[in-house]
Amino acid sequence: MTTPRVKPEKIRCDACPVLCFIAEGRSGACDRYANHGGDLVRLDALTIIEGSDAKLVPFLADKRHPQDWDGNIVQQNRPFVTAVGAGTTYPDYKPAPFIVSQQVEDVDMVTVVTEGIFSYCGVKVKIDTDRHIGHERDVVRVNGEPIGHVMTSEYGSKMLSLGGVEHLTGGTKKEGRVTCDALLRLCNRDAVEMTIGEEEHQTSLVVQAGKAPIINGIEERLMRVGCGSAAIGMFAKQWFAHVDDVVVVDDHITGVLSEHQAGKMLDVPPTGIRVKGRRSTPGRYFQVAEPGTGWGGTNIEDPLVILDDFKPDVAWPGQRLMMISTTGEQYAYFVLDEDLVPQPAEMPDALEVSANRVSENCEPSVCSVLFMGGAGGSLRAGVTENPVRLTKSVKDSLTYVSCGGAQAYVWPGGGITVMVDVLDMPTNSFGYVPTPALVAPIEFTMRISDYGTLGGYTEEIRPVTEIISDQTRKVSQGESQPDPNARSNYRWNKGAKD
Repeated sequence: MTTPRVKPEKIRCDACPVLCFIAEGRSGACDRYANHGGDLVRLDALTIIEGSDAKLVPFLADKRHPQDWDGNIVQQNRPFVTAVGAGTTYPDYKPAPFIVSQQVEDVDMVTVVTEGIFSYCGVKVKIDTDRHIGHERDVVRVNGEPIGHVMTSEYGSKMLSLGGVEHLTGGTKKEGRVTCDALLRLCNRDAVEMTIGEEEHQTSLVVQAGKAPIINGIEERLMRVGCGSAAIGMFAKQWFAHVDDVVVVDDHITGVLSEHQAGKMLDVPPTGIRVKGRRSTPGRYFQVAEPGTGWGGTNIEDPLVILDDFKPDVAWPGQRLMMISTTGEQYAYFVLDEDLVPQPAEMPDALEVSANRVSENCEPSVCSVLFMGGAGGSLRAGVTENPVRLTKSVKDSLTYVSCGGAQAYVWPGGGITVMVDVLDMPTNSFGYVPTPALVAPIEFTMRISDYGTLGGYTEEIRPVTEIISDQTRKVSQGESQPDPNARSNYRWNKGAKD
């Protein structure tokens, strides 16, 4: 007689709206929760920041290096429990997974820790480059799906707005999945390849936080020193004694030394130069060429194409002209012949030094990825039964908001809309749920007395000594990051009324 096969019992995960049924030894759709012996367990370890110079150690205890954990985190360092690996409050009515207390400089503090499920979230990407990546409002695509758009350019940088609820849930199912995956990889510091614009003017782009962008297969090196006009002002004194005129080629504002106020102050005489484009104030020209990946973010490879004939009653044979891009990566030297036509010539050493000086003053080209999300229902309800009080407490600087222990900028206006640099957060801080939405850590730190005032779950408070174990992941505090418990973060330290 055969024994009937018993199907393994599944448990239901309620950590997100998907509500997976998970079999023994398997994980859910998000790869964050698993069925371990009939218990629902969080697969990533809770991350704790040490206020010391300790190195990053593994998620779980490493038997090869038992010295990594000796219990000293409690006795010698001030720990901060982050929400990385903490779990969620879904379906909203539950208190946050960890509500942790400790005494800091004779003040009883509490940190409420939760991983938020962010449907309303995205990233802002700052790309330090002069290269043209697309026109403002051009669509950004990954795997053919729209995930965002090009925003207004900033000084020496291109800006992208990616994600948002319109792409996560407002488009097709595939668009939502692709958007969520791209955001997750960007926030976890992985490289994402994307295309910008339509076929007739399409740019390929690889973005990775903390790395140089790769534009049309070429890795960028430098961010421009400034616009063409600014470069004239910065380096005019180093140029005027060695050359008769200088043109700094720039997609936005091309500068001309002899016409610029800096040149006038140095008594640089007129040279009869004529620059194509729209003249602004003296020595400043707009729209000298189309945007592109050539000189100064234009589409030109030969700088002379932006010049018209020199004025014959002003220019003279033998006149010396230097042309240079805003990064100093392209430069050329010309001498006018008898017909007042610029002819290539060998550049003097002094001008070679100045060209290198321009490049030296350019910062490295790099991509910055900032996560942005709105802390709504499940986040605030996990802190207090009266969520609006948490919002008011944040606005009143009684509650400090951090993400993975990193300082978060809280936007003005209604709600709790936060923005944080992913490089300031611990590695692998982000997860996802296939609704689709990102899962991101957020912490609210305040005095215990203030927590009681806003109607917090004071009965759920646990001392930090009960939270830390050899199963927690420990990371060192970022050098640029403030301590969330520091008095300087709070209004009550500044003498204001509570």
